[in-house]
Amino acid sequence: MSVDKLLDYNLIDLVFVLIPLFVFLAVIEMLVVYVFKFKQKNDSKEWFLNVFLGVSSFPINASFGFITIAALFWAKSYQIYTLPFTLPVLVVCFILDDFRFYLHHRIVHRWRWGWGLHRAHHTSERFALDVGARQPWTKHFTGTMMLKVPLVLIGFDPIMVLFCGFMNAYYQFLLHTQTIKKLPSWYEYIFNTPSHHRVHHGKNPKYLDANYAGTLIIWDRMLGTFVAEDEKDLPDYGLVDPLDTYNPVRILFGEYWNIVKDVSQKGISLKARFMYLFGPPGWSHDGSRKTSTDIKADYYRALKNN
Repeated sequence: MSVDKLLDYNLIDLVFVLIPLFVFLAVIEMLVVYVFKFKQKNDSKEWFLNVFLGVSSFPINASFGFITIAALFWAKSYQIYTLPFTLPVLVVCFILDDFRFYLHHRIVHRWRWGWGLHRAHHTSERFALDVGARQPWTKHFTGTMMLKVPLVLIGFDPIMVLFCGFMNAYYQFLLHTQTIKKLPSWYEYIFNTPSHHRVHHGKNPKYLDANYAGTLIIWDRMLGTFVAEDEKDLPDYGLVDPLDTYNPVRILFGEYWNIVKDVSQKGISLKARFMYLFGPPGWSHDGSRKTSTDIKADYYRALKNN
């Protein structure tokens, strides 16, 4: 199949093929964990919640997809150059879009408004394929989807850009597992793997703000955000401040409500209101909370003193 025919393939059709496949894989993983007594916990109630959040995220996000799609096709009319639909161009587009994802992922971890979107994915204290489906419903409202626009401006077709992002997201679903320990060293060096992504979901101080990669871990290695999984200090999953609930509304929208409460406090400065919206998660005007940077600094200071 030629690249242009591949990109003409309806992404909705791909969704209807891949969703049942991934649900099937999540079921198989749950059975494997139970039968072979893997050192991880099954939680059937959360499993169904995660699948619900993942399946429902497709139509909900798709209904607002016109925001991003309109921006991409608007940018197409201002392209510097028009690149052809060829396999080499598709490969380059995927690599550049993967770097775009790295930037997006790093931003939503370091910017409170972006964290309002992404926190939902990190609220589980488990790590399994079903957690990969624990996706937010507001991705077109954060602003980071506009990072795709430069790819269109330099010559890539909007459909190609959307396709690359789509496939990148599905690759990442497969990273959410503890049943795969380590892959060959060359693969671990270049690509994101379950081991690398377990680190990203860890709330251990040394694992915070690490391994933002989508498909290629080389971006983390190049930009100083790579941390290897330590067998002596395995990831402890979830939020620094745990969210113990099965309520999908609190999972999906709880951080937005927290932002509203912080911004609307009485007696704080305009700068503080700005920081509660655009500063890092954990920032507070009175120093009563800690950001991930503060937590890491305390951890390494304690190590040094010991």
